[in-house]
Amino acid sequence: MRRKINLSLCLLPLLAACGGSGGQAPVKSVSAQPAPARGVPATKPAPPPAPSWRAARVMEAPGLEGVIGADVSSLTRQFGQARLDVWEGDARKLQFSGQACVLDIYLYPPAPKSEPKAAYVDARRASDGQDVDRAACVAALRK
Repeated sequence: MRRKINLSLCLLPLLAACGGSGGQAPVKSVSAQPAPARGVPATKPAPPPAPSWRAARVMEAPGLEGVIGADVSSLTRQFGQARLDVWEGDARKLQFSGQACVLDIYLYPPAPKSEPKAAYVDARRASDGQDVDRAACVAALRK
């Protein structure tokens, strides 16, 4: 009989371990934002400050004279009608193409609410997209 009691006493801790929380409160998950105090309205976070206007950095490279700083009408006179004319906010991209290359000209306003001017030029081959000399592409596509 004594043996049965000892065996029962040995099994008790094992059974207690399997028996749930043992009277302890369940663990709450941690949230990133603390809950607002009762009676106090939750406040919204302040919006990020509006970015201040900055002029675009203008590319400087030999052979791009007459392109960098030009407006849309000047570029159209030089290269003809653009194949693509894409607006993104106040910036604009004109794309001109020919047998020799594809020329992308990026225009940005030099001051807030002003007409965009060419600030950057990129050139590539139409066949495989490999970069080509920008000045050579400009010369090849000029009328």
